[in-house]
Amino acid sequence: MTSVEEPARTNGRIRDAARTQAEILDVATQEFARAGYDGARVDEIAARTRTTKRMIYYYFGGKEQLFTAVLERAYSVIREAEQQLDVEHLDPVAAIRRLAELTFDHHEQHPDFIRLVSIENIHGAEHIAASEKLGRIGSPALDVIRRILESGQESGLFTADVDAVDLHAMISSYCFFRVSNRHTFGALFGRDLVDPARREYYRTMLGDMVIAYLTAPRAEA
Repeated sequence: MTSVEEPARTNGRIRDAARTQAEILDVATQEFARAGYDGARVDEIAARTRTTKRMIYYYFGGKEQLFTAVLERAYSVIREAEQQLDVEHLDPVAAIRRLAELTFDHHEQHPDFIRLVSIENIHGAEHIAASEKLGRIGSPALDVIRRILESGQESGLFTADVDAVDLHAMISSYCFFRVSNRHTFGALFGRDLVDPARREYYRTMLGDMVIAYLTAPRAEA
């Protein structure tokens, strides 16, 4: 009998561990996003990955640890995208618009990320708070925003007294709401916020709103 300490074999050989774990995380992401943390079942995840519940426990330790791993990977994807953001050659206005567009595009392309974050908020962010990896991951976007804000304020283009965290929240909230609330908003107001025909309109509107806030004339204190 195979012990719990060693991976099971398929077709007489040990499956590639990294590939197996990635497959489990792919399916677990879909299942947690669909059913929530409480509704998701490890048995269902195992059945859809052609592996066993025992193997999932071997790699991740249990349902709670698997959900944490799903969150860690979901956040790492957007952090990697932020790290690749190149706005150093742009003026502050164009740089902020590019950053807003990156967030817009990522949230639209990763609806499961939106659902996972909503689920984690229902659970009081307990998995994120307990994750050492997420505690260290930070947000490259904040460093980029700080540099853009400093440049814009030094040049006199930006007049708003706002820090990187609040500006990040402003951009993220628009992008998050558009995806997370599309169904309720559509039922109440008859408009699909992710209608492809209006995508560029909303994408441009986000940049316009952020830039208008940052550059608006302000009375002397």
